[in-house]
Amino acid sequence: MSACNLRSIVAAAALVAASAAGAADFTVSAKDNCACDNATGAATVSLLAGQSFSVSVNPSQLWAAGDELRWSNADGLVGDRYATLNDGSGQPVGTQIGMSFGNLTQGSLAAPYGALVGQIGGGDFFLVGTSYTGQAASAGLLKLYYWDAGSADNIGSITASVNVSAVPEPGTYALMAGGLALVGFLARRRRA
Repeated sequence: MSACNLRSIVAAAALVAASAAGAADFTVSAKDNCACDNATGAATVSLLAGQSFSVSVNPSQLWAAGDELRWSNADGLVGDRYATLNDGSGQPVGTQIGMSFGNLTQGSLAAPYGALVGQIGGGDFFLVGTSYTGQAASAGLLKLYYWDAGSADNIGSITASVNVSAVPEPGTYALMAGGLALVGFLARRRRA
């Protein structure tokens, strides 16, 4: 086998390892997945420490912490919001359905009421909102929550798309290193 063929095989293996990333959609309920009342977060994907991931939510999807001016998207209750034709509030178009309610502080996170937040493996909460990209601080299951102090009158849900980058298995690194060493050996042998 020539060095050129081995290089092609090693390059193909690296591309396969890099393309193993995945994306999936998860439903997060304002009532069932509230970061309050000992509610359970919406379980999504398992992450490795340092693994890159992103979460995105369509900004037009709304949920609520109750009826009166508490409708928001995953960014939370951060400003005035008015009813549209398909927002789910049941209010006439143009009626105010949301406003800023300030921040709720739980643990080390202060975030807007009604925001989408995440937690990895029981660690600290972090703000996700409608768009988040980062790396897992530790290994564990990514859970998503509705940020509120109580869930009794919460309504609605959103769909969060979670995209995880591939992290090659240790065996893949060993195989690639062995292939590169073999290519180097063959190249050296050819010169001699």
